[in-house]
Amino acid sequence: MNAFKAYDIRGEWGTDLNPDIAYRIGYFLPDVLDTDTYLVGRDMRLSSPTLYEALTRGLTDRGRDVESIGLSTTPMVYWATARYGYGASVQITASHNPKNHNGLKISAKDAKPVGYHTGLNRLETLVESDKPTPANGKKGRITEMYANTDYLEFQRQFAGDLSNLSIAVDCSNGMASLFVHDLIGEAHYINDTLDGSFPNHEPNPLEPKAQAQIKALVIKEKCDIGLLFDGDADRITFIDEKGRFISPDLIIAFLGDYFIGKQKQKGIVLQDIRSSRAIQEYLNRYNAKVETWRVGRAYAALKLRELDGCYGGELAGHYYFRDFYYSDSALLAASIVLRLLAERKAKGVTMSQIIDEITPYYNSGEINFKIEKKQETMNAVRDHFVNIEKPERFLDFDGYRLDYPDWWLNVRPSNTEPYLRFLCEAKSETKLKEIIDTVKRLVNTPTQKTLNSQL
Repeated sequence: MNAFKAYDIRGEWGTDLNPDIAYRIGYFLPDVLDTDTYLVGRDMRLSSPTLYEALTRGLTDRGRDVESIGLSTTPMVYWATARYGYGASVQITASHNPKNHNGLKISAKDAKPVGYHTGLNRLETLVESDKPTPANGKKGRITEMYANTDYLEFQRQFAGDLSNLSIAVDCSNGMASLFVHDLIGEAHYINDTLDGSFPNHEPNPLEPKAQAQIKALVIKEKCDIGLLFDGDADRITFIDEKGRFISPDLIIAFLGDYFIGKQKQKGIVLQDIRSSRAIQEYLNRYNAKVETWRVGRAYAALKLRELDGCYGGELAGHYYFRDFYYSDSALLAASIVLRLLAERKAKGVTMSQIIDEITPYYNSGEINFKIEKKQETMNAVRDHFVNIEKPERFLDFDGYRLDYPDWWLNVRPSNTEPYLRFLCEAKSETKLKEIIDTVKRLVNTPTQKTLNSQL
């Protein structure tokens, strides 16, 4: 089924996902996550009420109770799952996808993510092959629960004095609008009303077109920083005072000033395989160890928990925190970045200066190639560079990453889209261009070489 992805269930509403499929997901979910009561939340997409009705009808037809948290950010559902001891939860959302999409993010006890290899595969098989049978015995009940006040109180503990900052905020007409005014206070807000038609731009904070408004607002109002949330408020990106997009992985390094520098938290910092080498280099000042792992919450949240890491992040703008049940929260990340920036501004330091201090590298940004033979092309890229020079480090658990003294590259297949994704970083623009040009040539003419080097 097209909607079952590596991390969650997501697709075009009416095509990949419809009320019948949603009903069957609810009906068969107890076969994968068996608990008496399921916490269910939803975003503001136009199809979310219909999806909610079908999902909860399936759950109650199986005799399971539902506690509805109502309109909610995805992180709030994670938090409430663990905070109140639910055995499982579902957030109805398609995150940053276009307005005609929808989906479900499923969590187990303690807000542990359920990905394709930890339960969605079994659920998909049941939804495809088994037929719901008439309900036997008692039908489940749906009751309302309210967590906004408790959640806001929890989030406020990370907020600082922001009175010296001029802040621009773009909520993408998404769920961050529920809490961002209470957390940040006075700021220049745009697109801060809930609207599932996304009238101003798509809710993807990595999309250059989606960044245009917040960049313009930062420049117009002479703001110190801009914040851009995605649709369900589990991702955030930042814009510096010059109107420049900040690569989200560099924020992982900056967060270390709070969690390791100020809070003296112990534990590993987690990054994904696409992350800048500058993170480890910056965090060396704290003798912090940085661990590299796979892309996606289904992997990152479980890995951070396994390591008992203090926090982590991804290039996509997810930030995970031990203090947040090892889950991701865009609002929490925003609070920490803003309080750190307020302290630095008091000393005359700007956001652009902070980022320039973190990284000495030139970065390609993520380049996507739409090709069919992903593995063959990945092997061609790997073999070309390895046959020239053996890398200092080679990782192959999520595509390939090759690290050399002054540069590195990552090439990996998308888990959710028909793309091969490429990223590289170098200490000189000349070297960066050379790598990009070489990879583009290899992608257009992939070879059939096999890797002979010992890595």
